[in-house]
Amino acid sequence: MSDTRSVAQATKPDRGMPVRHRTGILPSQAIRALINSAEIAADSEILDDQIQPASLDLRLGRTAHRVQASFLPGSSETVSDKLSKLGLHQLDLSDGAVLEKGCVYVVPLMERLALGAGVSGIANPKSSTGRLDIFTRLITDHGVEFDRVRGEYSGPLYAEISPRTFSVIVRTGSRLSQLRLKRGNFTYSDRALHQLNQKVQLVDSEPNSAIIKEGIPFTVDLQGDPVTGLVGFRARKHAGLIDIDLKNHYDPRDFWEPIFRHRAPELILNPDDFYILASREAVTVPPDHAAEMVAYDTLVGEFRVHYAGFFDPGFGDEGTGGEGSRAVLEVRSHDVPFLISDSQILGRLVYERLTQIPDRIYGRDIGSTYQQQGLKLGKQFMPWIQSTQPPSS
Repeated sequence: MSDTRSVAQATKPDRGMPVRHRTGILPSQAIRALINSAEIAADSEILDDQIQPASLDLRLGRTAHRVQASFLPGSSETVSDKLSKLGLHQLDLSDGAVLEKGCVYVVPLMERLALGAGVSGIANPKSSTGRLDIFTRLITDHGVEFDRVRGEYSGPLYAEISPRTFSVIVRTGSRLSQLRLKRGNFTYSDRALHQLNQKVQLVDSEPNSAIIKEGIPFTVDLQGDPVTGLVGFRARKHAGLIDIDLKNHYDPRDFWEPIFRHRAPELILNPDDFYILASREAVTVPPDHAAEMVAYDTLVGEFRVHYAGFFDPGFGDEGTGGEGSRAVLEVRSHDVPFLISDSQILGRLVYERLTQIPDRIYGRDIGSTYQQQGLKLGKQFMPWIQSTQPPSS
């Protein structure tokens, strides 16, 4: 259902009586209530810092199953049934283990669900997972779609993990994905989304209302830094291991090649190379909304943008220390080289309403890693230090 009246209500709540909606994404306090009622449970205590403003971090269990191929169990089988047929060998994650690039693994997660009526779930990789090009998807028993938890699901959760560029070290408790829970099926009409953008300025350039189509388009920045001309990074194909739980640890030059603007602001994407770029637009997510980046149109080019496309409430919001944050784009071309140009549309932002404002907001208060971001690598890397002069144009 679409509700244009909710735009004004949601963005200007009555401080004395917080606005609540029957449908929408569940905020942090509602997630906490589901934990207290055992609708969300785990093998060990769920930690407070797993609870994000509108999602729950999911933790890897003790065992990784190397499998022959990616799969969905389908309506008649469980994940365990499929593992008995497709499993090759197992890795003990208790003290850490290497997941090799190009291989597919299925890992039972520590968390499990027993959802009540009207509650369903959507999963996506965490930002740091996407920026390492680790293809990660959620699977449920009897599931027919990746990253979807059907309403009233009761059972275990599994992560399918396939490192694409770097081999990585993970362990029991590592967090590669996050789960959003929602009640009902609220969606904005294009007209209502346009009104929300006018009230809040979701992106810092006003899009023409005619091109708001199931989301607000965003474009790529290939002008780059005005001083250095740095526009992005391309992953090195033969690099060392990355421990995903380390922060500010690795020299980025060992894993990434810088890309500078050269003559025209455009870039040819090599097939199966992995790139980190940035949006031209600064993005704002109001505290009572969440947002997701999705493909703009499969007809505009054979490339994939943004593996980890979820933005928490408060991302880029001035009130939480963001003042507009650019979106980092994880880009991979398929099959053929593909030319992209500055300001080319690469995707769209879909905004979703929360049932109420969360009791914790993305930003300084919860130690958010990517607030106020521009072009930025994953949290595992030290800040980029320009050690060479950019090539002359």
